[in-house]
Amino acid sequence: MLESFKRWIGGKRGGPDGRALHAWARQRGWMAKRVRDDEGVVIEGTMHGTAWRMEWGTPQRAYLLDRELRLRMDLGLPQSLQMLITSRGLAEELEQAAYALFTQDMQTQIDSGMPEEMRWLAMFPKTQLSALKPLRSRFSATASSAENLSNWLGAELIAQLDAATRSWLAQDEPMVLMTLRGRIYLRLEALSPDSAMLDGVLALFEAAARSALASADGASGQQHWPTTGSTAWQSHLPSSYPDDSVRGDER
Repeated sequence: MLESFKRWIGGKRGGPDGRALHAWARQRGWMAKRVRDDEGVVIEGTMHGTAWRMEWGTPQRAYLLDRELRLRMDLGLPQSLQMLITSRGLAEELEQAAYALFTQDMQTQIDSGMPEEMRWLAMFPKTQLSALKPLRSRFSATASSAENLSNWLGAELIAQLDAATRSWLAQDEPMVLMTLRGRIYLRLEALSPDSAMLDGVLALFEAAARSALASADGASGQQHWPTTGSTAWQSHLPSSYPDDSVRGDER
């Protein structure tokens, strides 16, 4: 793991075969396109009027070694809403890697190359939440605010996490779900995503987004979206989406 972070900027891999992702998108009336010198596949659309983006291709995180599936959406959340859920195996590896970097006096790399998810696991206190207890052996969760994290881990999100462990996360694959700078992100290692996996990932992402909005609403708990599952993912491309040329830790 430590060597992966030392090679944060590594050589390029061959372009991924995105035919399965294209076929999956077509079957649902969505459009997929290749980007970045034919090294990735992108699907964009709207969820209840809010733009979302899915990418699959070369990893943007060193802890993902093969192919990365990543989703993001700008929800306009408070900047202070910093919450993180990871697969437990990955959380343990990231914590060990952070400790190794600190003890080997690699402060420059820590400051410039360590992603938020790695820093948060080291910075934020561990919180034991009753909602996560049935899944504690599979996931780790932390946040800048224990109250916000507790609100985020509502029944719908817990149900989707549980469903993931029974299907596309059955082998404890690396997965990160987080809120950062007003956005929500999901990223995971996915060498050959199939339709069932993609459907499950979308269901988890939408549940996490809806719950994050409810958490941001505070005591009112007023949700912005209806509970419609993956049917809320619309088929048309938005006219614009935040530029990919932002800092690496925002992508």
